[in-house]
Amino acid sequence: MDGPQHGRLWLWLDERIGLAEIAKLAKKKDVPLHRHTFWYYFGGMTLFLFTIQVITGILLLLYYRPSAGEAFESVQFIMTEVEFGWLVRSIHSWSANLMILAMFIHMFSALLTRAYREPRELTWLSGGGLLGLSLAFGFTGYLLPWNELAFFATRVGTEIPGIVPVIGSFVRRLLRGGDDVTGATLTRFYGIHVAVLPALVTAILGVHLFLVQKHGMSRPAGDEQPGEQRAMPFFPNFFLRDLIGWLCALGLLAALAAYYPAELGRKADPFQPAPIGIKPEWYFMAMFQTLKVLPSHVLGIEGELLGVLGFGVVGLVLVFMPFLDRSRGKPMRSRLPAIFGMILIVYAIVLTYLGYTMSPTK
Repeated sequence: MDGPQHGRLWLWLDERIGLAEIAKLAKKKDVPLHRHTFWYYFGGMTLFLFTIQVITGILLLLYYRPSAGEAFESVQFIMTEVEFGWLVRSIHSWSANLMILAMFIHMFSALLTRAYREPRELTWLSGGGLLGLSLAFGFTGYLLPWNELAFFATRVGTEIPGIVPVIGSFVRRLLRGGDDVTGATLTRFYGIHVAVLPALVTAILGVHLFLVQKHGMSRPAGDEQPGEQRAMPFFPNFFLRDLIGWLCALGLLAALAAYYPAELGRKADPFQPAPIGIKPEWYFMAMFQTLKVLPSHVLGIEGELLGVLGFGVVGLVLVFMPFLDRSRGKPMRSRLPAIFGMILIVYAIVLTYLGYTMSPTK
């Protein structure tokens, strides 16, 4: 016997795209087995939720009209007149939240296990780029329903870059397409959301998946001792386990969309005052709450500017962590990235909790 017999379709495709070579590569790839293996599944789960985002986003585009005069009504039409339109929009909204949550878990698990170590520096950088683009997806997509909450939250969000000296006002105007949030902002955000960001994500995601394939999945630093190291084949062992995670995410997504469908609220009216208690999405809440509680001036520096610069420094430290971590053979210093990551996690959770539980004062 030369091997398993395949049908005509397999043979036809194998001659043209090399299915046998792809199958051989999949069987050759393996996944390390250790006490932190569980965290590997969040990478595939993020990709799965992103796929749902693409599918539901395309369905919504069939009916959505990106103008200040028609955006709200088109979303209202989707939710009330289009068959299962409310469900598609709810799935799109909840899958965005779950995708960003899975991506944060994936990033911090990589940080805590120091998975960015040589030769995976570019894998870390591409993953950080994907996280930044996902947050940009959330920010630009939030305005598209053109409802009251989204309008005023976007006005507050686009004010933040204006705090930065020299370039702040230019960035704010670039985001808004003018001096204030208007229909031009909606059109600009729509173009960024459905064209610019998908193109960038496709390119960087391709690089990220290639690097993961080339270098494999990193073992934690303490698990790289010489000797026998356990591993499982990627296909079918790890893939089937990954599939179970996708099904769990799909079940959670379906439950959230069915029991807590996305709301639309009232149409945005730029001439009305902002409602009390305007808040951003949860993944921006820690930054929003930090800027809110900072005093007007700290050591002679404007409080909001200090907060924005502080978050910028934290972001740069995370991005360049592979090059800042020089703890080879120094156990004490090797714990610093994990300590830094845990401080960020606790800080973000506490500030997000306070942001949703504190009563608005004005």
